[in-house]
Amino acid sequence: MGLFSFLKGAGKEDLAKKEAEAKSAMDETNRIAQEALLNSQKQMMLQDIVKTTNVEIEDLGIKLVDGTVTVTGNVDTQEHKEKVILALGNVNGIATVDDQMTVTNPADESDFYEVKSGDSLSKIAKAYYGDPMRYKEIFEANQPMLKNADLIYPGQTLRIPKK
Repeated sequence: MGLFSFLKGAGKEDLAKKEAEAKSAMDETNRIAQEALLNSQKQMMLQDIVKTTNVEIEDLGIKLVDGTVTVTGNVDTQEHKEKVILALGNVNGIATVDDQMTVTNPADESDFYEVKSGDSLSKIAKAYYGDPMRYKEIFEANQPMLKNADLIYPGQTLRIPKK
């Protein structure tokens, strides 16, 4: 008995093929695990964003798949439901919000408006209400998402309550 030396790169390639296959499978498994972890972290971040709305949601559920966030739970009012939808929809990387929430006290839905270049809350208020001074109603309807009435940006979606 003893130690025998061989040329490592010569001979049958069965072992090398198995090793390469195993490494490829590990790489794919690691990639899938990392994507799942990243998606879980994104979902937790979206839950944190919903918490900033100060809306109480019973049984909040958030699921993110390919830029679509599905939100479930129960809220008291239509206003609260819309605030949650806007908070999620105005996140970079979110293309669609699939609203599966229920409302305890339903009411008329607000209009949603996508801000265009050159818009201001006054201009939007004039278009919707006929009075630019009613911009405060739009501002209040979009808090806490809006911190300042002058800080809106193109592409942002705002909630416009019915007259």
